[in-house]
Amino acid sequence: MKRLSRLSVIALGALLSTAAVPALVVSGAAAEAQAATLSGGFDVGPGGFQGNFNPLAATAGFTWLSVYYEPLIAYDEKLQKVIGALASSYEVSSDQMTYTFKLTDAKWHDGKPFTAKDAKFTMGLAMDAKTGSVLAARLKGISSVETPDEHTVVIKLSAPSSSFPDTMTKVMMLPEHALSSIPADQLAKNTWWSTAPIGTGPFKFTKYVSDQYVELAANTDYRGGKPALERVINRYFANPAAAIAALRSGEIQFTYVDSNDVPTFKDNKDFQVIEGNSFVVNYLGFNHESPLWKDVRVRQAVMYAINRDAIIQSLYGGAAKPANCAYVADQLIPQGIDSYAYDPEEAKQLLTEAGWDQINGGKPITLLTYYTTPLATNVLAAVQAMLAQVGINIVPRAVDAPTYNSIVLNATPDIAQFQLVYAGLQNGPDAGSINVGLNEKQIPPAGPNVARVRMPDLTKALDTALAEPDSTKRDAAYQDVCKVMNTNLPWATLWVANRYGIVSTKVKDFVWTPAPGGGPYQANPQKWSIAE
Repeated sequence: MKRLSRLSVIALGALLSTAAVPALVVSGAAAEAQAATLSGGFDVGPGGFQGNFNPLAATAGFTWLSVYYEPLIAYDEKLQKVIGALASSYEVSSDQMTYTFKLTDAKWHDGKPFTAKDAKFTMGLAMDAKTGSVLAARLKGISSVETPDEHTVVIKLSAPSSSFPDTMTKVMMLPEHALSSIPADQLAKNTWWSTAPIGTGPFKFTKYVSDQYVELAANTDYRGGKPALERVINRYFANPAAAIAALRSGEIQFTYVDSNDVPTFKDNKDFQVIEGNSFVVNYLGFNHESPLWKDVRVRQAVMYAINRDAIIQSLYGGAAKPANCAYVADQLIPQGIDSYAYDPEEAKQLLTEAGWDQINGGKPITLLTYYTTPLATNVLAAVQAMLAQVGINIVPRAVDAPTYNSIVLNATPDIAQFQLVYAGLQNGPDAGSINVGLNEKQIPPAGPNVARVRMPDLTKALDTALAEPDSTKRDAAYQDVCKVMNTNLPWATLWVANRYGIVSTKVKDFVWTPAPGGGPYQANPQKWSIAE
């Protein structure tokens, strides 16, 4: 690995020593730690979606949403296999085009039974973009949803899709009797979500104090048994630093933390550090509708200009792996791909060959991101300094997730607002998860290919991998995806980092996994408890 130039070392050193700690924002929540009540910052960090109550619109936040909503199937807590949730079992036909779900006996929080009609109704909402569903593009391959009886749902696909079970883990079941009267185009912004939502989970909604906290009460009729806790409270925080302050003071018992905050907790017997693979690849997404990035040599120059190893060691404490395509898992990485080792002189040469001075020169380039943590701020400052060394002048702009989505998912976007993005996309446990961010058929408004990537070879490789029915051949198909990404660079892939949560040792049987988007996964909230 080449060493950082003097400028980059100074930039990183200054960032590490002077990063400001935001002030604690005091909420009005009456949520002090007490017996039978667990309070946490469940929507803190990149896996959260503070202020969103609608699972159809959720690009994250499933750690909290899955405390009161449930899907038919979910990942286990280790994210290794898909298991039944509201479906007691499910079967897949040999051609992988028919999925049959057998439903468990469950009740909605208002006492009405959960049936196959609710599941079919939910699938209809999730497949309809008019509802604001972020899953509509992923579910286009469904040809029919049938309900032979009250406890059976049969979903048929128009073509095999190895990623279908992964997508289904994010489809939270919704009550037909409560939502069927609301027009599809009015559903997304309906007040029902934040005032009277009904799920089937171990806790049920009781109240939301705007911008402060959400409170759930135990669902004493839960099919999995009466929850050990009486209440679970999700506190809202302006930033992770405020959540950490609340954790240390005992106001909450759980929160996400950045990797640079972990050392302060590791030797503290009052807290447990939870660490895991994020299954999220971070990248700089080139807006392919901008003329700045048309020449692949410019995109290559961005890769060579960034000392990813230095950032990983200095800012992530080594808890990340550099990514040279969307994947870092060994079985998905083909031999012989370019590692894009740090080489600013090569970056400068490529920019000269591409005519960068004529394309843009030193004019500022807006880099849009929804990552607002101090760690992300430091990362982008380092990236900014490194790119400046080779003559690329980026100006980071951090916004909240709803603002980011309103800009990048706009059907007629203002390219100047996001010529470049710093973002993350799920790359596992199912390797096909990245399809929605790179396939040409997923360009907004059809889907979340926010970089507007139009690469026929990449789309073909993704389609082939998704349609491969033989699991023994699927890894090789995704290696082909990796090859195309590494050569054509739709993004400047950076790394896959570990993520961390901190929980009080007073909390027992607590399950938290740093899953992409916060899950869902089998967390068994009904078993969580807290010592007095």
